Amino acid sequence: MNDLEFPHIPYNQPESTDAEAFARAKAFYELMNARRSLRFFNDHLVPQAVMDELIRTASTAPSGAHKQPWTFCLVGDPDIKRQIREAAEQEEFESYNGRMTPEWLRDLAPLGTDWHKPFLETAPWLVIVFKRNFDYVDGAKHKNYYVQESVGIACGFLLAAIHNAGLVALTHTPSPMDFLTKILGRPDSERPYLLIPVGYAADDATVPDLQRKPIDDVRVLY
Repeated sequence: MNDLEFPHIPYNQPESTDAEAFARAKAFYELMNARRSLRFFNDHLVPQAVMDELIRTASTAPSGAHKQPWTFCLVGDPDIKRQIREAAEQEEFESYNGRMTPEWLRDLAPLGTDWHKPFLETAPWLVIVFKRNFDYVDGAKHKNYYVQESVGIACGFLLAAIHNAGLVALTHTPSPMDFLTKILGRPDSERPYLLIPVGYAADDATVPDLQRKPIDDVRVLY
């Protein structure tokens, strides 16, 4: 065991009865069931220390071979946010005016979205998540494993942490997203995965009146 790069240590199992486990699970569900994707932010500054803790939480996610194949770019600079908004709106305009299928546009219509993305400048922070398909170690390329899955899980942790902190977020995926690599000067080992505005909700913010599927529609019991 001493030859392992990560020697095994005892796991400190949190003590919990079945009743306590249910109560915690129920409370966390109720917390997360109130989470919504929001497009209306105010510009109130969120301290960087808060954002750093959210990203630290995201980085606790499991990953293939513990490669942690993610980079979280935290953008608060107004000029960079403006560049990102302009480039994102250009891609979104193309998508809404030719790239998207009629069926896709019909499915989006009830949500009231379009190619205008003012939240990319209003929100105090943008978190741009990059996936790292490989890393350079001593000048040699080393592959990462289950990158898509690992980064997806980390983003889920991040969204939960954001909501738990009393902040709001939106998962934004302008396609293609290569402009993010160029604007942020990221290396060829990384590819943009998700763009997440983070901040406080605007006082007059609204969200669509959606209903989530009941458990019997999403869980199959064997």
